[in-house]
Amino acid sequence: MPKINSVDKNVPFSRCLESNKVATFAAFHWLALAIKDMTKAPILSLIYGLVFTLIPLAIVYSAIFTDTYLVILPATVAFTLIGPAFAVGLYDVAWELEKGHTPTLGHSLKSMFRNPVGEWGFAILLMIIMIVWMRLAALIHALYPSHSNPTFEELSAFLTLGTLIGGVLLVTVFALSAFTPQIMMERRVDIMTAVVSSFNAVRVNFLAMVVWSACIFILVALGFALGATGFIVIMPLLSYASWHAYIAVIKTKKPREYE
Repeated sequence: MPKINSVDKNVPFSRCLESNKVATFAAFHWLALAIKDMTKAPILSLIYGLVFTLIPLAIVYSAIFTDTYLVILPATVAFTLIGPAFAVGLYDVAWELEKGHTPTLGHSLKSMFRNPVGEWGFAILLMIIMIVWMRLAALIHALYPSHSNPTFEELSAFLTLGTLIGGVLLVTVFALSAFTPQIMMERRVDIMTAVVSSFNAVRVNFLAMVVWSACIFILVALGFALGATGFIVIMPLLSYASWHAYIAVIKTKKPREYE
């Protein structure tokens, strides 16, 4: 594998952390490790799972009470956008388990302030993207036929444009957030270094990231199919797996003191 430059000359004042090349189906190994983490920290996983469940539950019941299911697609994308920013506490739980420590709720909550400028700056960035998506979704909704029982042909412009814009945003945000929160939490680097490194890691491991993103999409869709209650398990599972993905992909100058 060609050596990856440690400095990205096209992005001033930022570094690019080197990446390992992982197997195409490494995502399934990360999920298996995540299941082990959940068995080691069941109470913390349940607490965070319940917190994460409140967001999709609000989305589902908003759709029911407003008697329109058109909000589900943009809301699902919005949930996918902001999810990584709220997973930092679970990353800390996985990190503590990796080091052989006993994770605690207090320690995991403190992790959200370990790199406050970077972590909260990243959360604000995702929130801005979410707001942009919701505004675009509102504009796209104008293409929805005004009469009831529209044909597929009449829906084609609405579905095509919505899928294209949503897909571009999802791909962009996935590359941006795949490893950014983990990098900033463990290494306390600036947000630009974390973002550039995340984009580079996704590029280097394109096929593996396609499989990983498909796993995320399927599990998130499953969570909504279960009335959002499935997120009690799914969100901790994805968060722990994301940490193991970070451990496997992003290189360190010195060997880690834990496996």
